[in-house]
Amino acid sequence: MLSSTPKDYTVVVTRKQLKGRGQMGTLWESEPGKNLTFSVLKYFDALESNNQFSLNMMVSLAIHTVLNELNIPKVKIKWPNDIMSGSSKICGILIENVLNGSLVRKSIIGIGLNVNQTSFGTLQKASSLAQITGRTFDLDHVLECLLNKMKSFLEGLQEYDLTTLQSQYESLLFKKDMVSTFKTDSGKLFPAIVRGVSSSGQLVLELEDESLSHFSLKEISLQY
Repeated sequence: MLSSTPKDYTVVVTRKQLKGRGQMGTLWESEPGKNLTFSVLKYFDALESNNQFSLNMMVSLAIHTVLNELNIPKVKIKWPNDIMSGSSKICGILIENVLNGSLVRKSIIGIGLNVNQTSFGTLQKASSLAQITGRTFDLDHVLECLLNKMKSFLEGLQEYDLTTLQSQYESLLFKKDMVSTFKTDSGKLFPAIVRGVSSSGQLVLELEDESLSHFSLKEISLQY
């Protein structure tokens, strides 16, 4: 009798996504047959729940590595889990973790990468690999590169030095060490400088009085 439990690294790919979701319920629009929208199931033995942001960092670094290998220019990570080329968003990541006590037992890693789509309607900040480079990409090849790199990175996640991982992630942050404008959940705008992230995944900002403050995703958004 066949088991109904999916295997580790089970991948589900859709060529036509009608109701893609991003962080906090935002929508991810994708033109059929032009982009990559897929999810990866990953099981863990001993990933502490208080270190679950390390998974976000590792996946972001894996995608960043692949895009660099594809010669996509100016690739940065926009906290907490968007991938940018210059000032344009080309990829979104949504990770849903299943916890058992203090451990992450499994994660569903959802990724939407704009590849060959060249028109985004009213989404002025969205772009794609094709739009940025002027080249058409083989979707299967890009998917294979992403899956191989993610597996390579994730295999060592539980043994990886968190300080080193955090340092690598921070070095690639969008708008790092630059004065930027942020908006609070109440609509208030304020200037601050991105200095890094905490081990739990909060964004660390330097405020006007030179103090450092930590913010979660629901508290602020970067205006750019």
